[in-house]
Amino acid sequence: MNPAAAATVVSTDLVPPSDRLAFWGESMHRLFDGLDCDAYGDAGFDGRFTSTQAGDVVLTRLEANRHRVTRSRSLVRSSSVGYLKIVAPLLGCAQVQQCGREAQVAPGEWSIYDTTDSYAVGNPQRVEHLIVRVPKQRLAERGFAVDALMARCFGARGGVARLALETMRSTWRELPGMSPEAARSAGDAILQFVQLSLLEIAGRPSATTQRLALRERIKRLVAQRLADPALSVDEIAYALGCSRRHLYNAFAGESDGVAGYILGERLEACRRDLADPAAASRPVTDIALARGFGNLAYFSRVFKARYGLAPREYRASAVR
Repeated sequence: MNPAAAATVVSTDLVPPSDRLAFWGESMHRLFDGLDCDAYGDAGFDGRFTSTQAGDVVLTRLEANRHRVTRSRSLVRSSSVGYLKIVAPLLGCAQVQQCGREAQVAPGEWSIYDTTDSYAVGNPQRVEHLIVRVPKQRLAERGFAVDALMARCFGARGGVARLALETMRSTWRELPGMSPEAARSAGDAILQFVQLSLLEIAGRPSATTQRLALRERIKRLVAQRLADPALSVDEIAYALGCSRRHLYNAFAGESDGVAGYILGERLEACRRDLADPAAASRPVTDIALARGFGNLAYFSRVFKARYGLAPREYRASAVR
């Protein structure tokens, strides 16, 4: 398995105490596209953050003494890249200010803010936060305005926002052992659940939101268990604690349904493996078995029907 993206670590541990706050502020300014930082006037400071990536999503675990960060309009103008940031406290709390609003965020909750506008995030006590950065365009692609949803508190009432938080936390925990492919899927799952959370608070129909949330849970489960030949509609229903009818409803807008989605994901994973030069010496049989195909004749038949070539022919073509 190829590891996910290497982590970026910044720590004040080896910095002289008198220089730690300045070092921290310079690091935050450099890595997060321009930020000002202060420690409420405190003399001592120590901090550490570790960042890694899941597709388009960057996840950071931050531990630090009390401090606050601000981004002024002058700093905003110096950056042309649009990101939204989520702060999800693990210990302590956060005060997110933007658009004239302030969200008080405690463990079990999260808030989101726009890096293309001025903002402030206060941490009035020692904190441990999970910070998630996502492309603004990916969340706003459904055509609803995100500005009115910034600096609000999510997750306290459960629902889709709680699923989003659980997905962010579990992705952070499991990311070191994920392949790049699985990491991208996990990042997409975070984006989907955050988007659904914003849709829900924006007043979109709850039934639609719940159906979309279930569909994303199904896709995440399929990604996690793609190698399991026993994975089926019934197995997914059992694992998610819902009926087959709910699964079919969740995929009502997709022509192939749940079973077709599983097959398509397996075939696409095999296609990528066959085209990967690093896997050129790996037997086609091993690739098929690793992606959940138990019947090799069936695998060859459906692969050729999808891509127009038998698996070995496709590999030879990809190499050429």
